[in-house]
Amino acid sequence: MRSDNLFLAVFLLGFMAHGTILSQDKTWYKGNLHAHSYWSDGNEFPEIIMDWYKTNGYDFTVLSDHNTLAEGEMWITLSEKEYLQEAFHDYLDHYGESWVEHQLDSTGRTKVKLKTLEEYRSLFEEDGEFLIIQSEEITSNFGDKPIHINASNIQEKISPKEGGNVAEIIQNNIDAILEQRERLNVPIMPHINHPNFGYGISADDFMQLNDVRFFEVYNGHPLVNNDGDSTHLDTESMWDLINASYLQEGKPLLYGVATDDSHNYHRFDKSYSNPGRGWVMVRADSLTASSIITAMENGDFYASTGVLLKGLETGNDSLQIEIAAEPDVGYEIQLIGKDPASDAYQIIERVKGTKASFTLPHGYGFVRAKVVSDQTNQNFFDETEYEKAWTQPIGIKKPN
Repeated sequence: MRSDNLFLAVFLLGFMAHGTILSQDKTWYKGNLHAHSYWSDGNEFPEIIMDWYKTNGYDFTVLSDHNTLAEGEMWITLSEKEYLQEAFHDYLDHYGESWVEHQLDSTGRTKVKLKTLEEYRSLFEEDGEFLIIQSEEITSNFGDKPIHINASNIQEKISPKEGGNVAEIIQNNIDAILEQRERLNVPIMPHINHPNFGYGISADDFMQLNDVRFFEVYNGHPLVNNDGDSTHLDTESMWDLINASYLQEGKPLLYGVATDDSHNYHRFDKSYSNPGRGWVMVRADSLTASSIITAMENGDFYASTGVLLKGLETGNDSLQIEIAAEPDVGYEIQLIGKDPASDAYQIIERVKGTKASFTLPHGYGFVRAKVVSDQTNQNFFDETEYEKAWTQPIGIKKPN
């Protein structure tokens, strides 16, 4: 039985910053929007990665390799590390000599031809059960500042665009993605990755942008600095400051996603970028790329690192949340907002338990909810990291 059957009773009526969204008779789908394979700097074959996500209860996933799509001919030279050699032989044993093309080079090292998306897609995709969305991580930099942007459901490879500063580079790449979307009439969703990786992208950079709808509030790579440091904001604080600016300028609210950014599939501990750390739960009409992207652009999703929601109802003046609670786990549900007089977001109200009903407060341009459990996940790279969920920001109507 599908894990998202827990959520079929959920009704979501959300007033967002730019309209009312009716979301009934839909299904929750679990997905990851950021992962890597041997096509760039991951350490596993695409088929093994797809099998991991499908076996572990995901409904959709991507491979978002750096500046490439899984198409054409690509050979890799296999690492001589023992565990990767063993993994190759497991791959060969599972798929067989007729599937795995490999040979020895002049130095005696093993070279393997990678399968393209179109070659392996049919092994895993099932209508209504599992979907692979083509993606690319458009990867560039400005000096020592890394700038990475994912394009989900991309149809043609996009080479990184240049610019005179961080914001200009981001905007030029966003514009290139949206140009392809308009030209091909296909929904393609850009999201800005791990802004605190190398502290490459600041809140001020975001504030200069247009047509930006998504960013990673959580990324599972151990080097991305989700929590910031003494001189850099954490990603949640950035999120609220950016949205305060966007509201003031009449821009759509920025939505937050959680992703794996998985690279390492053989050794699981805090030193590695493993799968299973962050995902999105999307409530969509069907398990297709267009339905998933439409739902996300409507804000009909939440981000999670382990907490699942059983109920989520948003009206013009209220927000109700019910958690799909696990036994012997405690939860705190927080209502978060930023009033015009403050420099930082505030926890407006806290509820301990598995249900909360909030009246949306006036005087705030937007609010969002966050659920924090007292359960850690052994897959996290920080033993003090507790499982969480984040709803999307809700624009509040000013009273007449």
